[in-house]
Amino acid sequence: MSDEIFKDKDSAFDRNLRPKKIDDFIGQDRIKKSLNIFLKATKERQEPLEHVLFHGPPGIGKTTLAHIIGGEMESTVKVTSGPAIERVADLAAILTSLEDRDVLFIDEIHRLNHHIEEILYPAMEEGKIDLVVGKGPSAQVLRLDLPNFTLIGATTKFASLSSPLRDRFGIIYRLNFYEESDIKKIIQRSAEILGIEINQKAINELACRSRFTPRIANRLLKRLRDFAQIENQNKIDEELAKNSLDTLEIDEYGLDDLDRKILGVILEKFSGGPVGINALASAIGEDRVTLEEVYEPYLMQLGFLERTPTGRKVSHKAIEHLKNNRLNF
Repeated sequence: MSDEIFKDKDSAFDRNLRPKKIDDFIGQDRIKKSLNIFLKATKERQEPLEHVLFHGPPGIGKTTLAHIIGGEMESTVKVTSGPAIERVADLAAILTSLEDRDVLFIDEIHRLNHHIEEILYPAMEEGKIDLVVGKGPSAQVLRLDLPNFTLIGATTKFASLSSPLRDRFGIIYRLNFYEESDIKKIIQRSAEILGIEINQKAINELACRSRFTPRIANRLLKRLRDFAQIENQNKIDEELAKNSLDTLEIDEYGLDDLDRKILGVILEKFSGGPVGINALASAIGEDRVTLEEVYEPYLMQLGFLERTPTGRKVSHKAIEHLKNNRLNF
């Protein structure tokens, strides 16, 4: 089996920032409350948890929650992604390598090939996998029993999942952007783990520019540590945080250069919109999927971008922000 089938995109250093227990997970309180109940009930029955699907924007904790579920169930978590499973044989190798009560986490599950996806149906419902042995008239279907396992899927494109696959998940959660108060708590926790001294005003400054996303907050915190180190400062204060984030061209809303370029191109080249996503992607020189999955959700959350039946439009709020900050795009 290829080493590419099982992999975790995050470095070991980044994984140290992840909470290991559900009680240590900050934010997403509604999800935590019900998931905690399901985990406790399942452990009392000594059964694997039902299959779980997490969907929502990138960087908001889907992978972290998958690892927490594995930890709470005292199970081994095997990690892969939709694009890494290229052949039916790849998925068959993964499923037959599982042991009782293992957790299989498939990131970007919406990118599974349709024929590979169909192999999952009996595996999820009946705990069995059908393999075709041989070719032509002599081909036979071999049905293998699988151990009890929990499949956890994660996707940024819930609508791209087929109905048959969605319906086979017993627990489905949408993760939303975080409250700023929760982002502040996450920054404080990460700073303590990394041994970074940071005052409350600097935390506030970092939190408001972190796009309500833990992954971005942690990434920016590590960049501020770099600035502090080069400037021989033992502590990150508000001034260093502001100056460093300005140098990184991240404004008070957390917008970066490409965010502003998206808004600016719609405003200047397309008179504020509406403009189709393909035309916008071509004008910016960026991949359509990246725009839809990474940039648009946050711009829409801020109320800077509107999706209409005829295309994307820039809001008056975004226009005022660009003008007031005299930003180049």
